[in-house]
Amino acid sequence: MNTARRNVVVFRAIPDDLLERIRAKHHVVVADPRRAQELPRFRDALHDADGLIGSSFRLGAAELDQSPRLRVISSISVGVDNYDLAHLKQRGITLCHTPGVLTETTADTVFAMIIAASRRLVELSNHVRNGHWTRNVGEDLFGWDVHCKTLGVLGFGRIGQAVARRAALGFGMPVIFHDPFDVPVPAALGGHAVRASFGEVLERADIVALTLPLSDETRGLMDAQAFRAMKRGAIFVNGSRGAIVREDALLAALDSGHLRAAGLDVFAVEPLSQDSPLRTHPKVTPFPHIGSATHETRRAMAELATDNLLRVLDGKTPVAAFDLSAV
Repeated sequence: MNTARRNVVVFRAIPDDLLERIRAKHHVVVADPRRAQELPRFRDALHDADGLIGSSFRLGAAELDQSPRLRVISSISVGVDNYDLAHLKQRGITLCHTPGVLTETTADTVFAMIIAASRRLVELSNHVRNGHWTRNVGEDLFGWDVHCKTLGVLGFGRIGQAVARRAALGFGMPVIFHDPFDVPVPAALGGHAVRASFGEVLERADIVALTLPLSDETRGLMDAQAFRAMKRGAIFVNGSRGAIVREDALLAALDSGHLRAAGLDVFAVEPLSQDSPLRTHPKVTPFPHIGSATHETRRAMAELATDNLLRVLDGKTPVAAFDLSAV
């Protein structure tokens, strides 16, 4: 067991008690590089850092090269697209993440977007808030049923399976899915979820839910051709990463009437700019990247990330290391 005090940079806020756990064993610098006034302190701290813990900030080769002593990055996220994986592998730096603890919460969010986009819930709530509800709503404000519609899931990992479970077992929805890997169908979904090709999912689904990780293979996957392949009048929901979607192509599909609606929790650039047409588009239900944003889940993610960090710095195997062997 290694008991030496190391240098740790905390680059996103974590609960005070978890911060104290780290401080009890190591020297800590807290600096959020997303805040302009803290960026210089973050850059200075990188030079002596043995460990980093945080999320939502891009750490490419240029940043990582400023940390010659770096041993571990503990990301408070399940996605790892903010990190230069090839560089980490080359340097032998351990990358940890937080799979599992956010699965059910993120699946709740994805399914909430399915319902919200289909039933126009945000639009109709604003209809009331803005004082426009003066008579019974007519057909111009009707939504569309969710139950018994065919759900297509692109990406059948933990979150995709959890979304499928809600759809099939809770709403009687036939589920078809596509995943680049040979993912087995869980026993609970036996007979309720059927594997299909990427094209078949787009062609047959009334609602398409995107739960794929961002990679070189998935970046820009949902382009104009993909949206044209979707069933006319279908609904598209993205709860994974914004860069998987060509936003101009999505807007064109919505404007043409080919797609009925979209629910989006993620965008190519976040926060979403004030002048983005997705912010105010009448067929888009946008959310501010809240997939795992509950008190319980963010606490669990921070706890797991803290455990990962401390275990690696202590010479132990982390609870959840990202597998860099295939990079």
